[in-house]
Amino acid sequence: MDIRNLLRHLQASSNISAIQRATGLNRRTILRDRDWAASHDLLKQPLPPLEALQQLLAATLPPPAPPQTISSVEPYRALVEQLYADGVEGTAILQRLKERGYTGTQSSIYRFLRQLDPHHVLPPVRVERDPGSEAQVDFGYAGRMLDPQAGMLRKTWAFVMTLAYSRHQFVEFVFDQTLPTWITLHQHAFNFFEGVPHRIVLDNLKAGILKACWDDPQIQTTYRECAEHYGFLIAPCRPRTPEHKGKVEQGGVHYVKRNFLGGRTPTTITQANDDVRAWCLTTAGLRTHGTTKTAPLGRFEAHEQTQLKPLPRTPYDLALWKQVTVHRDCYVVFDNAFYSVPFRLVGQRLWVRGGSQTLRLYSTNYELITTHPRAQHPGERQTHLDHLPPEKLPGLTWTREMCHAMAGEVGNATTQLVQSLLDDHVLDRHPRVVRILKLRETVGDARLEAACARALRFGDLTYITIKRILDQGLEAEAAPASPAPAPARTFVRSATELLGHLFGGVAWS
Repeated sequence: MDIRNLLRHLQASSNISAIQRATGLNRRTILRDRDWAASHDLLKQPLPPLEALQQLLAATLPPPAPPQTISSVEPYRALVEQLYADGVEGTAILQRLKERGYTGTQSSIYRFLRQLDPHHVLPPVRVERDPGSEAQVDFGYAGRMLDPQAGMLRKTWAFVMTLAYSRHQFVEFVFDQTLPTWITLHQHAFNFFEGVPHRIVLDNLKAGILKACWDDPQIQTTYRECAEHYGFLIAPCRPRTPEHKGKVEQGGVHYVKRNFLGGRTPTTITQANDDVRAWCLTTAGLRTHGTTKTAPLGRFEAHEQTQLKPLPRTPYDLALWKQVTVHRDCYVVFDNAFYSVPFRLVGQRLWVRGGSQTLRLYSTNYELITTHPRAQHPGERQTHLDHLPPEKLPGLTWTREMCHAMAGEVGNATTQLVQSLLDDHVLDRHPRVVRILKLRETVGDARLEAACARALRFGDLTYITIKRILDQGLEAEAAPASPAPAPARTFVRSATELLGHLFGGVAWS
Protein backbone atom coordinates (compact mmCIF):
# COMPACT_ATOMS: atom_id res chain seq x y z
CA MET A 1 0.00 0.00 0.00
CA ASP A 2 1.32 3.49 -0.90
CA ILE A 3 1.93 6.11 1.78
CA ARG A 4 -0.78 8.45 0.45
CA ASN A 5 -3.52 5.85 1.03
CA LEU A 6 -2.23 5.16 4.55
CA LEU A 7 -2.24 8.88 5.37
CA ARG A 8 -5.89 9.14 4.28
CA HIS A 9 -6.78 6.34 6.76
CA LEU A 10 -4.83 8.16 9.49
CA GLN A 11 -6.67 11.41 8.76
CA ALA A 12 -10.04 9.67 8.88
CA SER A 13 -9.55 7.67 12.08
CA SER A 14 -7.33 7.35 15.11
CA ASN A 15 -8.25 3.70 15.66
CA ILE A 16 -5.02 1.85 14.92
CA SER A 17 -6.68 -1.60 15.01
CA ALA A 18 -9.27 -0.52 12.44
CA ILE A 19 -6.53 0.90 10.20
CA GLN A 20 -4.56 -2.33 10.61
CA ARG A 21 -7.56 -4.39 9.49
CA ALA A 22 -8.24 -2.09 6.55
CA THR A 23 -4.68 -1.88 5.25
CA GLY A 24 -3.16 -5.20 6.33
CA LEU A 25 -0.05 -3.37 7.57
CA ASN A 26 1.89 -4.18 10.67
CA ARG A 27 0.91 -2.17 13.77
CA ARG A 28 4.47 -0.93 14.24
CA THR A 29 4.60 0.31 10.67
CA ILE A 30 1.34 2.25 11.11
CA LEU A 31 2.56 3.89 14.35
CA ARG A 32 5.91 4.78 12.79
CA ASP A 33 4.25 6.39 9.75
CA ARG A 34 1.72 8.26 11.95
CA ASP A 35 4.51 9.80 14.01
CA TRP A 36 6.33 10.79 10.84
CA ALA A 37 3.18 12.35 9.31
CA ALA A 38 2.43 14.27 12.53
CA SER A 39 5.94 15.70 12.59
CA HIS A 40 5.40 17.10 9.09
CA ASP A 41 1.85 18.31 9.76
CA LEU A 42 0.30 15.92 7.25
CA LEU A 43 -2.63 14.64 9.32
CA LYS A 44 -4.81 17.79 9.35
CA GLN A 45 -4.21 19.48 5.97
CA PRO A 46 -4.70 18.41 2.38
CA LEU A 47 -2.05 15.99 1.19
CA PRO A 48 0.50 17.11 -1.41
CA PRO A 49 0.75 15.33 -4.77
CA LEU A 50 2.05 11.75 -4.65
CA GLU A 51 5.41 12.68 -6.27
CA ALA A 52 6.08 15.40 -3.67
CA LEU A 53 4.99 13.08 -0.87
CA GLN A 54 7.37 10.33 -2.06
CA GLN A 55 10.29 12.80 -2.21
CA LEU A 56 9.56 13.99 1.31
CA LEU A 57 9.31 10.38 2.52
CA ALA A 58 12.63 9.40 0.94
CA ALA A 59 14.37 12.45 2.37
CA THR A 60 13.04 12.31 5.92
CA LEU A 61 12.10 8.64 6.55
CA PRO A 62 14.74 6.23 5.15
CA PRO A 63 13.70 2.59 4.96
CA PRO A 64 14.54 0.54 8.02
CA ALA A 65 17.79 -1.34 7.86
CA PRO A 66 17.39 -5.07 7.29
CA PRO A 67 17.62 -7.13 10.45
CA GLN A 68 21.14 -8.19 11.26
CA THR A 69 20.78 -11.92 11.75
CA ILE A 70 23.56 -14.48 11.75
CA SER A 71 22.89 -17.66 9.82
CA SER A 72 22.74 -20.87 11.83
CA VAL A 73 25.15 -22.28 9.25
CA GLU A 74 27.82 -19.65 9.93
CA PRO A 75 29.70 -21.74 12.55
CA TYR A 76 30.15 -24.41 9.89
CA ARG A 77 31.17 -22.04 7.08
CA ALA A 78 34.55 -23.65 6.37
CA LEU A 79 33.05 -27.14 6.09
CA VAL A 80 30.12 -25.97 3.93
CA GLU A 81 32.44 -24.09 1.59
CA GLN A 82 34.61 -27.16 1.20
CA LEU A 83 31.67 -29.50 0.60
CA TYR A 84 30.09 -27.11 -1.88
CA ALA A 85 33.37 -26.73 -3.75
CA ASP A 86 33.52 -30.55 -3.98
CA GLY A 87 30.11 -30.61 -5.65
CA VAL A 88 28.15 -31.96 -2.67
CA GLU A 89 24.42 -31.16 -2.88
CA GLY A 90 22.45 -29.27 -0.26
CA THR A 91 20.65 -32.32 1.14
CA ALA A 92 23.93 -34.15 1.66
CA ILE A 93 25.50 -31.04 3.22
CA LEU A 94 22.63 -30.96 5.73
CA GLN A 95 23.33 -34.57 6.72
CA ARG A 96 27.05 -33.89 7.17
CA LEU A 97 26.29 -30.92 9.40
CA LYS A 98 23.79 -32.88 11.49
CA GLU A 99 26.51 -35.39 12.18
CA ARG A 100 28.40 -32.52 13.79
CA GLY A 101 25.51 -31.28 15.90
CA TYR A 102 23.76 -28.88 13.50
CA THR A 103 20.08 -28.38 14.35
CA GLY A 104 19.00 -26.02 11.54
CA THR A 105 16.84 -26.65 8.49
CA GLN A 106 17.36 -27.39 4.83
CA SER A 107 16.11 -23.89 3.97
CA SER A 108 18.91 -22.36 6.03
CA ILE A 109 21.41 -24.40 4.05
CA TYR A 110 20.01 -23.16 0.74
CA ARG A 111 19.95 -19.52 1.89
CA PHE A 112 23.57 -19.83 2.97
CA LEU A 113 24.55 -21.41 -0.35
CA ARG A 114 22.85 -18.58 -2.24
CA GLN A 115 25.04 -16.11 -0.31
CA LEU A 116 28.13 -18.12 -1.21
CA ASP A 117 27.37 -18.37 -4.91
CA PRO A 118 24.05 -16.86 -5.98
CA HIS A 119 24.62 -17.84 -9.61
CA HIS A 120 25.24 -21.56 -9.14
CA VAL A 121 22.64 -22.72 -6.62
CA LEU A 122 20.34 -24.58 -8.97
CA PRO A 123 16.64 -24.96 -8.19
CA PRO A 124 15.10 -28.40 -8.39
CA VAL A 125 14.09 -29.43 -11.90
CA ARG A 126 10.94 -31.46 -12.61
CA VAL A 127 11.67 -34.52 -14.74
CA GLU A 128 8.94 -36.05 -16.87
CA ARG A 129 9.14 -39.62 -18.15
CA ASP A 130 8.03 -41.36 -21.32
CA PRO A 131 4.93 -43.58 -21.20
CA GLY A 132 5.63 -46.92 -19.51
CA SER A 133 9.23 -46.08 -18.73
CA GLU A 134 9.02 -45.68 -14.96
CA ALA A 135 7.00 -46.38 -11.84
CA GLN A 136 7.76 -45.07 -8.35
CA VAL A 137 6.95 -47.04 -5.19
CA ASP A 138 6.72 -46.12 -1.53
CA PHE A 139 5.19 -47.05 1.81
CA GLY A 140 3.28 -44.67 4.06
CA TYR A 141 1.75 -45.13 7.50
CA ALA A 142 -2.03 -45.49 7.18
CA GLY A 143 -3.20 -45.61 10.79
CA ARG A 144 -4.90 -48.65 12.29
CA MET A 145 -7.25 -51.09 10.62
CA LEU A 146 -9.07 -54.15 11.85
CA ASP A 147 -7.37 -57.48 11.31
CA PRO A 148 -10.22 -59.92 10.50
CA GLN A 149 -8.24 -62.92 11.72
CA ALA A 150 -6.97 -61.44 14.97
CA GLY A 151 -10.13 -59.41 15.61
CA MET A 152 -8.14 -56.36 16.70
CA LEU A 153 -6.85 -53.05 15.34
CA ARG A 154 -3.31 -53.15 13.98
CA LYS A 155 -0.87 -50.67 12.50
CA THR A 156 -1.27 -50.49 8.74
CA TRP A 157 0.89 -49.24 5.87
CA ALA A 158 -0.19 -48.10 2.43
CA PHE A 159 1.85 -49.39 -0.50
CA VAL A 160 1.62 -47.04 -3.49
CA MET A 161 2.97 -47.61 -7.00
CA THR A 162 2.58 -44.54 -9.26
CA LEU A 163 3.29 -44.56 -12.99
CA ALA A 164 5.54 -41.57 -13.68
CA TYR A 165 3.95 -40.58 -17.00
CA SER A 166 0.21 -40.83 -16.35
CA ARG A 167 0.23 -40.62 -12.51
CA HIS A 168 -2.18 -43.55 -12.48
CA GLN A 169 -1.60 -45.47 -9.28
CA PHE A 170 -2.14 -48.71 -7.42
CA VAL A 171 -2.72 -48.73 -3.65
CA GLU A 172 -2.92 -51.62 -1.19
CA PHE A 173 -2.88 -51.70 2.62
CA VAL A 174 -0.77 -54.23 4.52
CA PHE A 175 0.21 -55.00 8.10
CA ASP A 176 3.97 -55.30 7.50
CA GLN A 177 6.79 -54.36 5.15
CA THR A 178 8.51 -57.74 4.98
CA LEU A 179 10.14 -59.11 1.86
CA PRO A 180 7.30 -61.57 0.98
CA THR A 181 4.80 -58.72 1.31
CA TRP A 182 6.99 -56.44 -0.81
CA ILE A 183 7.18 -58.99 -3.65
CA THR A 184 3.49 -59.83 -3.47
CA LEU A 185 2.54 -56.14 -3.68
CA HIS A 186 4.58 -55.78 -6.87
CA GLN A 187 2.73 -58.73 -8.38
CA HIS A 188 -0.63 -57.22 -7.46
CA ALA A 189 0.36 -53.84 -8.94
CA PHE A 190 1.52 -55.38 -12.22
CA ASN A 191 -1.73 -57.32 -12.48
CA PHE A 192 -3.68 -54.13 -11.77
CA PHE A 193 -1.87 -52.24 -14.56
CA GLU A 194 -1.89 -55.36 -16.79
CA GLY A 195 1.75 -54.73 -17.57
CA VAL A 196 5.20 -53.99 -16.16
CA PRO A 197 7.04 -50.62 -16.25
CA HIS A 198 10.57 -50.64 -17.60
CA ARG A 199 12.09 -49.54 -14.31
CA ILE A 200 11.00 -49.01 -10.71
CA VAL A 201 12.29 -46.17 -8.54
CA LEU A 202 12.35 -46.88 -4.81
CA ASP A 203 14.02 -45.56 -1.72
CA ASN A 204 16.32 -47.66 0.42
CA LEU A 205 13.69 -49.94 1.90
CA LYS A 206 15.27 -53.01 3.52
CA ALA A 207 12.97 -55.34 1.60
CA GLY A 208 14.50 -54.14 -1.65
CA ILE A 209 17.91 -52.68 -0.79
CA LEU A 210 20.19 -54.27 1.80
CA LYS A 211 22.58 -51.33 2.12
CA ALA A 212 22.00 -47.76 0.99
CA CYS A 213 24.79 -46.78 -1.38
CA TRP A 214 24.38 -44.79 -4.58
CA ASP A 215 27.42 -46.20 -6.40
CA ASP A 216 26.79 -49.89 -5.68
CA PRO A 217 23.49 -50.62 -3.93
CA GLN A 218 23.22 -54.17 -2.64
CA ILE A 219 19.96 -55.46 -4.06
CA GLN A 220 18.00 -58.06 -2.13
CA THR A 221 18.58 -61.35 -3.95
CA THR A 222 14.88 -62.16 -3.97
CA TYR A 223 14.01 -58.71 -5.36
CA ARG A 224 16.70 -59.13 -8.02
CA GLU A 225 15.13 -62.46 -9.05
CA CYS A 226 11.69 -60.82 -9.16
CA ALA A 227 13.06 -58.04 -11.39
CA GLU A 228 14.65 -60.58 -13.74
CA HIS A 229 11.40 -62.53 -13.92
CA TYR A 230 9.25 -59.51 -14.80
CA GLY A 231 11.94 -57.70 -16.78
CA PHE A 232 12.14 -54.35 -14.94
CA LEU A 233 15.20 -52.41 -13.78
CA ILE A 234 15.65 -51.53 -10.10
CA ALA A 235 16.52 -47.83 -9.67
CA PRO A 236 17.16 -46.95 -6.01
CA CYS A 237 17.24 -43.29 -5.04
CA ARG A 238 20.30 -41.64 -3.61
CA PRO A 239 20.34 -41.99 0.18
CA ARG A 240 18.18 -39.34 1.89
CA THR A 241 16.75 -37.93 -1.35
CA PRO A 242 13.03 -38.71 -1.28
CA GLU A 243 12.43 -35.86 -3.74
CA HIS A 244 13.82 -38.12 -6.46
CA LYS A 245 10.57 -40.05 -6.28
CA GLY A 246 8.34 -37.05 -5.67
CA LYS A 247 5.56 -38.33 -7.94
CA VAL A 248 4.76 -41.09 -5.45
CA GLU A 249 5.67 -39.02 -2.37
CA GLN A 250 3.29 -36.10 -3.00
CA GLY A 251 0.80 -37.34 -5.58
CA GLY A 252 0.78 -40.85 -4.17
CA VAL A 253 1.26 -41.47 -0.45
CA HIS A 254 0.32 -37.96 0.71
CA TYR A 255 -2.67 -37.84 -1.61
CA VAL A 256 -3.94 -41.20 -0.29
CA LYS A 257 -3.63 -39.89 3.27
CA ARG A 258 -5.35 -36.57 2.55
CA ASN A 259 -8.11 -37.87 0.31
CA PHE A 260 -8.92 -41.54 0.80
CA LEU A 261 -7.89 -41.89 4.45
CA GLY A 262 -8.91 -38.39 5.55
CA GLY A 263 -11.76 -38.69 8.08
CA ARG A 264 -12.31 -42.36 7.27
CA THR A 265 -13.74 -44.58 10.01
CA PRO A 266 -11.48 -47.62 10.67
CA THR A 267 -12.69 -50.73 8.86
CA THR A 268 -11.27 -54.16 8.17
CA ILE A 269 -8.21 -54.17 5.96
CA THR A 270 -10.10 -56.31 3.45
CA GLN A 271 -12.84 -53.72 3.09
CA ALA A 272 -10.30 -50.90 2.90
CA ASN A 273 -8.45 -52.63 0.04
CA ASP A 274 -11.69 -53.16 -1.87
CA ASP A 275 -12.60 -49.51 -1.38
CA VAL A 276 -9.18 -48.13 -2.32
CA ARG A 277 -9.10 -50.23 -5.49
CA ALA A 278 -12.35 -48.57 -6.58
CA TRP A 279 -11.01 -45.18 -5.45
CA CYS A 280 -7.95 -45.57 -7.73
CA LEU A 281 -10.27 -46.06 -10.71
CA THR A 282 -12.69 -43.28 -9.84
CA THR A 283 -11.74 -40.44 -7.51
CA ALA A 284 -7.99 -40.65 -8.03
CA GLY A 285 -8.08 -41.89 -11.60
CA LEU A 286 -10.65 -39.40 -12.92
CA ARG A 287 -9.44 -36.23 -11.18
CA THR A 288 -7.63 -33.52 -13.13
CA HIS A 289 -4.02 -33.88 -12.08
CA GLY A 290 -2.37 -30.63 -11.00
CA THR A 291 0.73 -31.13 -13.15
CA THR A 292 -0.46 -33.01 -16.23
CA LYS A 293 -3.84 -31.20 -16.30
CA THR A 294 -5.47 -34.45 -17.41
CA ALA A 295 -7.12 -37.41 -15.69
CA PRO A 296 -4.50 -40.08 -14.76
CA LEU A 297 -6.71 -42.99 -15.81
CA GLY A 298 -7.50 -41.46 -19.22
CA ARG A 299 -3.84 -40.58 -19.80
CA PHE A 300 -2.88 -44.14 -18.83
CA GLU A 301 -5.40 -45.81 -21.14
CA ALA A 302 -4.67 -43.50 -24.06
CA HIS A 303 -0.88 -43.43 -24.05
CA GLU A 304 0.80 -45.59 -21.38
CA GLN A 305 -0.85 -48.98 -21.04
CA THR A 306 0.34 -50.22 -24.43
CA GLN A 307 3.91 -49.15 -23.62
CA LEU A 308 4.18 -51.38 -20.54
CA LYS A 309 6.00 -54.68 -20.83
CA PRO A 310 3.66 -57.69 -21.06
CA LEU A 311 3.16 -59.84 -18.00
CA PRO A 312 5.07 -63.16 -18.02
CA ARG A 313 3.10 -66.36 -18.50
CA THR A 314 3.52 -67.38 -14.87
CA PRO A 315 3.84 -65.21 -11.75
CA TYR A 316 7.13 -65.09 -9.91
CA ASP A 317 7.57 -68.01 -7.51
CA LEU A 318 8.45 -66.18 -4.33
CA ALA A 319 11.80 -67.43 -3.09
CA LEU A 320 13.36 -66.31 0.17
CA TRP A 321 17.14 -66.15 0.40
CA LYS A 322 18.98 -66.58 3.66
CA GLN A 323 22.49 -67.38 4.85
CA VAL A 324 22.66 -70.36 7.19
CA THR A 325 25.31 -72.42 8.98
CA VAL A 326 25.59 -76.20 8.59
CA HIS A 327 25.18 -77.67 12.07
CA ARG A 328 27.17 -80.59 13.40
CA ASP A 329 24.29 -82.99 12.67
CA CYS A 330 24.64 -82.20 8.92
CA TYR A 331 21.43 -80.15 8.77
CA VAL A 332 20.57 -76.49 8.18
CA VAL A 333 17.49 -74.79 9.59
CA PHE A 334 15.22 -72.76 7.32
CA ASP A 335 11.71 -71.59 8.21
CA ASN A 336 11.69 -73.92 11.27
CA ALA A 337 12.37 -77.05 9.19
CA PHE A 338 15.55 -79.10 8.74
CA TYR A 339 17.39 -79.94 5.51
CA SER A 340 20.41 -82.24 5.14
CA VAL A 341 23.74 -81.09 3.71
CA PRO A 342 26.83 -83.22 2.81
CA PHE A 343 28.63 -83.90 6.09
CA ARG A 344 31.92 -82.50 4.73
CA LEU A 345 30.35 -79.01 4.87
CA VAL A 346 29.68 -79.01 8.63
CA GLY A 347 30.39 -75.57 10.08
CA GLN A 348 30.35 -73.73 6.74
CA ARG A 349 28.06 -70.87 5.71
CA LEU A 350 25.67 -71.53 2.81
CA TRP A 351 22.97 -69.69 0.89
CA VAL A 352 19.44 -71.08 1.03
CA ARG A 353 16.87 -70.31 -1.64
CA GLY A 354 13.47 -71.34 -0.32
CA GLY A 355 10.82 -71.50 -3.03
CA SER A 356 7.20 -72.54 -2.62
CA GLN A 357 7.91 -76.11 -3.82
CA THR A 358 11.66 -76.67 -3.59
CA LEU A 359 14.59 -75.55 -1.50
CA ARG A 360 18.05 -75.09 -3.00
CA LEU A 361 21.35 -74.85 -1.15
CA TYR A 362 24.27 -72.91 -2.63
CA SER A 363 27.84 -72.25 -1.63
CA THR A 364 28.90 -68.67 -0.90
CA ASN A 365 29.94 -68.53 -4.58
CA TYR A 366 26.38 -69.51 -5.58
CA GLU A 367 27.34 -73.00 -6.75
CA LEU A 368 24.42 -75.39 -6.36
CA ILE A 369 25.06 -78.02 -3.67
CA THR A 370 21.75 -79.84 -3.33
CA THR A 371 17.98 -79.51 -3.56
CA HIS A 372 15.14 -80.68 -1.32
CA PRO A 373 11.34 -80.65 -1.49
CA ARG A 374 10.06 -77.75 0.63
CA ALA A 375 8.97 -78.96 4.06
CA GLN A 376 5.26 -78.52 4.68
CA HIS A 377 5.31 -78.42 8.48
CA PRO A 378 7.59 -76.91 11.17
CA GLY A 379 10.05 -79.44 12.56
CA GLU A 380 9.94 -81.62 9.45
CA ARG A 381 13.23 -83.12 8.23
CA GLN A 382 14.22 -83.53 4.61
CA THR A 383 17.16 -85.93 4.31
CA HIS A 384 19.36 -87.29 1.53
CA LEU A 385 21.06 -90.36 3.02
CA ASP A 386 24.25 -89.82 1.05
CA HIS A 387 24.70 -86.53 2.97
CA LEU A 388 25.27 -88.38 6.25
CA PRO A 389 28.50 -90.11 7.39
CA PRO A 390 28.43 -93.73 6.05
CA GLU A 391 29.08 -95.23 9.48
CA LYS A 392 25.93 -93.54 10.81
CA LEU A 393 23.56 -94.85 8.16
CA PRO A 394 22.78 -98.36 9.52
CA GLY A 395 21.32 -96.98 12.70
CA LEU A 396 18.94 -94.83 10.64
CA THR A 397 18.03 -97.08 7.74
CA TRP A 398 18.25 -100.70 9.00
CA THR A 399 14.78 -101.31 10.38
CA ARG A 400 13.72 -104.58 12.02
CA GLU A 401 12.00 -105.64 8.82
CA MET A 402 15.15 -104.87 6.83
CA CYS A 403 17.24 -106.93 9.27
CA HIS A 404 14.91 -109.93 8.86
CA ALA A 405 15.15 -109.63 5.10
CA MET A 406 18.95 -109.42 5.12
CA ALA A 407 19.26 -112.38 7.47
CA GLY A 408 17.09 -114.41 5.09
CA GLU A 409 19.53 -113.58 2.30
CA VAL A 410 22.46 -114.93 4.36
CA GLY A 411 21.00 -118.26 5.49
CA ASN A 412 18.86 -120.24 7.92
CA ALA A 413 21.28 -120.07 10.84
CA THR A 414 21.59 -116.30 10.54
CA THR A 415 17.80 -115.99 10.28
CA GLN A 416 17.37 -118.08 13.44
CA LEU A 417 19.99 -116.07 15.34
CA VAL A 418 18.51 -112.70 14.29
CA GLN A 419 15.01 -113.89 15.16
CA SER A 420 16.15 -115.00 18.62
CA LEU A 421 17.77 -111.63 19.33
CA LEU A 422 14.86 -109.55 18.10
CA ASP A 423 12.32 -111.64 20.02
CA ASP A 424 13.77 -110.45 23.34
CA HIS A 425 10.91 -108.66 25.10
CA VAL A 426 13.11 -106.96 27.70
CA LEU A 427 16.29 -105.74 25.98
CA ASP A 428 16.50 -103.99 22.64
CA ARG A 429 18.86 -106.23 20.63
CA HIS A 430 18.45 -104.30 17.39
CA PRO A 431 21.86 -102.53 17.54
CA ARG A 432 23.57 -105.94 18.09
CA VAL A 433 21.74 -107.39 15.11
CA VAL A 434 22.89 -104.50 12.92
CA ARG A 435 26.53 -105.03 13.92
CA ILE A 436 26.31 -108.76 13.23
CA LEU A 437 24.71 -108.29 9.81
CA LYS A 438 27.31 -105.66 8.85
CA LEU A 439 29.96 -108.41 9.12
CA ARG A 440 28.75 -109.83 5.81
CA GLU A 441 30.31 -106.78 4.11
CA THR A 442 33.80 -107.97 5.14
CA VAL A 443 33.52 -111.78 5.40
CA GLY A 444 30.72 -112.62 2.99
CA ASP A 445 27.45 -114.49 3.46
CA ALA A 446 28.92 -118.02 3.66
CA ARG A 447 31.36 -117.34 6.51
CA LEU A 448 28.79 -115.31 8.44
CA GLU A 449 26.25 -118.13 8.08
CA ALA A 450 28.77 -120.68 9.35
CA ALA A 451 29.76 -118.45 12.28
CA CYS A 452 26.10 -117.96 13.26
CA ALA A 453 25.55 -121.72 13.09
CA ARG A 454 28.52 -122.33 15.42
CA ALA A 455 27.29 -119.64 17.83
CA LEU A 456 23.85 -121.28 17.92
CA ARG A 457 25.38 -124.66 18.71
CA PHE A 458 27.23 -123.22 21.68
CA GLY A 459 24.29 -121.01 22.73
CA ASP A 460 26.37 -117.80 22.68
CA LEU A 461 24.69 -115.22 20.42
CA THR A 462 26.80 -112.15 21.22
CA TYR A 463 28.50 -110.05 18.59
CA ILE A 464 31.88 -110.55 20.31
CA THR A 465 31.58 -114.32 20.03
CA ILE A 466 30.63 -114.26 16.37
CA LYS A 467 33.45 -111.76 15.63
CA ARG A 468 35.97 -114.02 17.47
CA ILE A 469 34.80 -117.06 15.53
CA LEU A 470 35.39 -115.20 12.28
CA ASP A 471 38.73 -113.70 13.33
CA GLN A 472 40.08 -117.13 14.36
CA GLY A 473 38.57 -118.98 11.43
CA LEU A 474 36.66 -121.32 13.75
CA GLU A 475 33.54 -121.31 11.57
CA ALA A 476 35.34 -123.72 9.21
CA GLU A 477 35.95 -126.39 11.91
CA ALA A 478 33.68 -129.38 11.88
CA ALA A 479 31.36 -129.71 14.80
CA PRO A 480 32.71 -132.18 17.43
CA ALA A 481 31.23 -135.72 17.24
CA SER A 482 28.64 -136.51 19.83
CA PRO A 483 29.90 -139.21 22.36
CA ALA A 484 28.43 -142.77 22.00
CA PRO A 485 25.70 -143.52 24.53
CA ALA A 486 26.92 -145.58 27.50
CA PRO A 487 25.74 -149.27 27.49
CA ALA A 488 23.06 -150.20 29.98
CA ARG A 489 24.36 -151.68 33.29
CA THR A 490 23.60 -155.45 33.82
CA PHE A 491 23.91 -157.47 37.00
CA VAL A 492 25.36 -161.07 37.11
CA ARG A 493 23.16 -162.07 40.06
CA SER A 494 19.46 -161.74 40.12
CA ALA A 495 17.53 -159.41 42.31
CA THR A 496 16.31 -162.31 44.44
CA GLU A 497 19.83 -163.31 45.26
CA LEU A 498 20.75 -159.74 46.13
CA LEU A 499 17.67 -158.72 48.07
CA GLY A 500 15.95 -161.98 48.93
CA HIS A 501 16.95 -161.92 52.58
CA LEU A 502 14.80 -158.89 52.99
CA PHE A 503 11.80 -160.98 52.14
CA GLY A 504 12.77 -164.14 54.13
CA GLY A 505 14.99 -165.65 51.49
CA VAL A 506 18.57 -166.79 51.65
CA ALA A 507 21.08 -163.96 51.90
CA TRP A 508 23.81 -163.60 49.31
CA SER A 509 27.31 -164.07 50.49
